Amino acid sequence: MMRLGRAPCCYCFTEPHPAGGVAAAVRLRLLPPARAANTSSEPAARLRAVLEQVDEELRKGNDEAALSLVRGSQGADGGLRFFGAARQVPQRLYTLDELKLNGIDTSAFLSPVDLTLGSIERNLQIAAVLGGLSVSAAFELSKLQVLFLFLGLLSLWSVDLVYFGGGVRNLILDTIGHNLSQKYRNRVIQHEAGHFLIAYLLGVLPKGYTITSLDTFIKKGSLNVQAGTAFVDFEFLQEMLNKFSCIALAGVATEYLLYGYAEGGLADIGQLDGLLKGLGFTQKKADSQVRWAVLNTVPALRRHKKARSQLAEAMSSGKSVGSCIGVIEENINSEDI
Repeated sequence: MMRLGRAPCCYCFTEPHPAGGVAAAVRLRLLPPARAANTSSEPAARLRAVLEQVDEELRKGNDEAALSLVRGSQGADGGLRFFGAARQVPQRLYTLDELKLNGIDTSAFLSPVDLTLGSIERNLQIAAVLGGLSVSAAFELSKLQVLFLFLGLLSLWSVDLVYFGGGVRNLILDTIGHNLSQKYRNRVIQHEAGHFLIAYLLGVLPKGYTITSLDTFIKKGSLNVQAGTAFVDFEFLQEMLNKFSCIALAGVATEYLLYGYAEGGLADIGQLDGLLKGLGFTQKKADSQVRWAVLNTVPALRRHKKARSQLAEAMSSGKSVGSCIGVIEENINSEDI
């Protein structure tokens, strides 16, 4: 599994695990023919049945079967109209001036700084120092004992950093952030909705998502797994770069469009940059790839503002992947694709 994303949220691509009986898993049980008076409701009923089966296959871990169901419903009467239907600009070298002509200021979201969690962390550090001084004065600890106390806390921090990748730190900060800052919670939800929406429009099936680090820890039982959106696509390797570039930038682009700047998503951009360097891209070619992805992602998010907003509400309520797909399908105008 490749885990990608920002703290406290991320997204990942997972290789599906084919299971016996996939062919049987993707067969649909068709309802008996309805009366003529109810024919208008048949497409919607079929779509709901497909999305319920998608959720069921994803719960079972049958990623390939779930993707087959979605693809099998594409273009059908009452089926999924927008899976993989996103328009993309031609791939060539783009300049910063061309992005500015499209009303995009990349400096506002390609170098995100999480001010909310940074502020919470600084306040916790100050509280820890003041608490340590209070304990030292209350119990009349010697300088040597205070030193041992400090070294003990430093050791715990080091263990978290080495063995859990800072998971305990992220869990504490993210939990406090979600409970004390509604703005932070809304930003995280909108960020993940951006990932989910762009991935779906590019033909990458979302597998699941979590909004908080605490939810992720409860579901996964691991501090090394970040919160965020996961995706499945067994053809990911063939078209990895273009899809990955757009999906990676979708979260920070959503924050930029809503708030004028991005706080989260530094890990998203870092992983994209690492991938481009690993593929031997020159700085000029890497910049061009990022600009191309920006020109695809930001306009798409602008065109589908309503779908992203409704999707964020659904994700905030913990709706299933199938339900979230239904929200996208219901809130996109085919003329905007």
